[in-house]
Amino acid sequence: VQLVESGGGLVQSGDSRKLSCAASGFTFGSYGMTWVRQAPGKELEWVATIGNDAVITNYGAGVNGRFTISRDNAKNTLYLQMSALKPEDTAIYYCTKCPRHFGCRLAEYDYRGPGTQVTVSS
Repeated sequence: VQLVESGGGLVQSGDSRKLSCAASGFTFGSYGMTWVRQAPGKELEWVATIGNDAVITNYGAGVNGRFTISRDNAKNTLYLQMSALKPEDTAIYYCTKCPRHFGCRLAEYDYRGPGTQVTVSS
């Protein structure tokens, strides 16, 4: 299993940014996927999850209404569209694979990518 995130960088408060995660080494369309993040000096935080068929999505309270998780099973790619970014969104964002077809929470993922840094300046 390989998960490689991209799209991070330095953005201004209020900006939008789209993260991507290229997946390989497993049947991407058969598994739920989740984004998690870790801010400096803080614990890992669950951000959003999506089922294998993209019908069901769920979001953490801190990003609900601002972030959108999506996937393209034909391209083996997971996305996270981030809008109205705030300085508190500054973190390393990780793409993770769930062990079953539906989405999963923080302690349930079985593989994680190396992450991509998102820094939001005020």
